[in-house]
Amino acid sequence: MHWRLVIKTIGLLVFCVGLTMLLPLAICLADGDACTASLEVAVCVTLAAGLLLYLPCKNTGQIAISSRDAIAIVAFGWAAVGVFGALPFYLSGEFGPLVDSVFESVSGFTTTGASILTDIESVSRGLLFWRSFIQWLGGMGIIVLSIAILPFIGVGGMQLYKAEVPSPVPDKLKPRIRDTAKILWKVYVLMTAIEVVLLLFGGMSFFDAVCHALTTLPTGGFSTKNTSIDYFNSTYIDSVLIIFMLLAGINFSLHYQLLRGKPLAFWKDSECRFFLGIVIVLVFIVSLNIYGSVYATVGESLRYGAFQIASIVTTTGFATADYEQWPALSQLILLLCMIVGASAGSTGGGVKCLRVMLCLKYCYRELIMLIHPHAVKHIKINKEPVPEDVVRSVMGFLALYMVIFAVSTLLLAGLGVDFLTSIGAVAASIGNIGPGFGMVGPVENYALIPDMGKWLLIGCMLVGRLEIFTIIILLVPEFWRR
Repeated sequence: MHWRLVIKTIGLLVFCVGLTMLLPLAICLADGDACTASLEVAVCVTLAAGLLLYLPCKNTGQIAISSRDAIAIVAFGWAAVGVFGALPFYLSGEFGPLVDSVFESVSGFTTTGASILTDIESVSRGLLFWRSFIQWLGGMGIIVLSIAILPFIGVGGMQLYKAEVPSPVPDKLKPRIRDTAKILWKVYVLMTAIEVVLLLFGGMSFFDAVCHALTTLPTGGFSTKNTSIDYFNSTYIDSVLIIFMLLAGINFSLHYQLLRGKPLAFWKDSECRFFLGIVIVLVFIVSLNIYGSVYATVGESLRYGAFQIASIVTTTGFATADYEQWPALSQLILLLCMIVGASAGSTGGGVKCLRVMLCLKYCYRELIMLIHPHAVKHIKINKEPVPEDVVRSVMGFLALYMVIFAVSTLLLAGLGVDFLTSIGAVAASIGNIGPGFGMVGPVENYALIPDMGKWLLIGCMLVGRLEIFTIIILLVPEFWRR
């Protein structure tokens, strides 16, 4: 492994995080907030740390990056930005002890949206902007961003992209990975700007519109209000957010194709059809389930049912209702949504619809093979056969996902957390959703989770965001051998 190359690249990432801290610092200076001094210190420390990591290793030359290098850069890079991103929170004193600050930062960068804050509206605007902005950065991935705007890194991009991008099969829209990253980010920025404008039309202040747009497109879910989106009590705002949450849950390469004049791009993609089909069916079932028992009118049932399904299945985590007061069927459907997640290649988390499709097709193929043992049947997605190594990887992913889910739930319960909260917190953390069940439900937060439990959930967030293999492979002894 080329450690100088790994350290150099992580140093650049940390330095970039320090530069982005200038934005919340400017807001604090404009508002005259007390957090100005803490942000100034955080900026200086982060920039200095980035340079200290980068400068001693800058003369690595043009080294071909290996898969091990890429995995190390992504895994340790995300951990590093999570720690340094916590400095503004920790130094301000508004987020409590170090574990709470790191929890909030990692939750932001991984677009989980789980928070330890009990009074969000009392936090200074500069820090509220920072916790929204780190979700926006984490949404498409800091590694992809650095590939797009820092071509002088001097390393190959495709290995980093494969280790970072939230998809079983990365889509290359252009021959050069840097051009692909630029395209994805242009689409990302354009959609964010459009959402800001539409939210302004709904009566949001400019600050709230920007912060909520920054946390919708990455399917993050951080809000500037204690009661999340329910604070605005607006059908128009709910509708705008539903649309953009669903768009964020669709493979971003399809958005690019749509912008290039291919209006049927969504319909031609089998995963997109599967994803939207699931959303429509589950919205119908949940709306029917909560009609009469929770809401008196069909309109209200459809409004709140559609919002929570879109929010949870895309792993955004916004809330307009306390779904723990809904019937058991609706709660179980929301738990299922936490596990399934959004589309591959989107900013959403969870297992991903593509993996669910492949798993179902694999099971069907096994049934056919029992009937016709000598038949040759390939699994196909979009009418194209899926390589067996991809199928094997997906099966391994699902097995690891279940094992990590079970072990993490047991460990959290062992720390004294109740059964429902343990399941909800782990599901919400690995799936990068935010709100769960029990003590971490949509009207609660993670403040009461024990400190060791918070460190465990921080690990779950990173494992979920980096698609499990990138983190778990670090535990394999062969990874460290020459």
